[in-house]
Amino acid sequence: MKTAVVTAAILMSAGVAVAAPAPVEDVAGGSSEDRVARLERIIKAKQAAEFEMQQRLDTLQQEVLDLRGLTEQQSYQINQMLQRQRQLYDDIANLSKAKSTPVAATPAATSSETSSLGETASYERAVNLVLKERQYDEAIPAFREFIAQYPNSTYAANANYWLGQLLYNKGELGDAAKAFNTVVNKFKESNKRGDSLVKLGMIAQKRNDNATAKRYYQQVVSEYANSAAARIAKQQMVGL
Repeated sequence: MKTAVVTAAILMSAGVAVAAPAPVEDVAGGSSEDRVARLERIIKAKQAAEFEMQQRLDTLQQEVLDLRGLTEQQSYQINQMLQRQRQLYDDIANLSKAKSTPVAATPAATSSETSSLGETASYERAVNLVLKERQYDEAIPAFREFIAQYPNSTYAANANYWLGQLLYNKGELGDAAKAFNTVVNKFKESNKRGDSLVKLGMIAQKRNDNATAKRYYQQVVSEYANSAAARIAKQQMVGL
């Protein structure tokens, strides 16, 4: 075995001598064992450098994928928030118009209208704490209050998703997971369900539970194929 290594090293040395200038370390002097040892050191150093370079490239590639996923996720969430905001303003405008129109209303109908307006205004207040005022800590109890008061509201799924996102950003993963699970299990028709599954996968990843994370991501890809949530889930699985 050692003879084969010596022969290969000598042939490599001859090839290097013909094809390129001599390496920095002098391998000409000394015994044959010294020359072989020097050549082995040169080869190992080259291999180590190539391995380190490959590791750096792999790390950079993963960082690019992570940033691409984050950018796409944020763009999707912003579009969803803007769409919801437009819907909210339309709802408020319709309610205000209905309230200002003189109609004969029974006490029960007036109470229902007031309740609906209170529900919308309460949700809008919580959303504005995030989008307009950037008061994220104050938005958390606002969403919790809304969810407690209107658990079956048409805005309840979004409110739970907002609450989960705010808690996730603060690192309160347990409470965030509860909010996202509420969307997944209680509001199965919500357009936030796929995003909530992605978030549950990310929480599992942060807890080093890659098997559970992969299960969530695969569920997103299976149930919400071709969606932005599915694309993010696929990108997250690359790192598992």
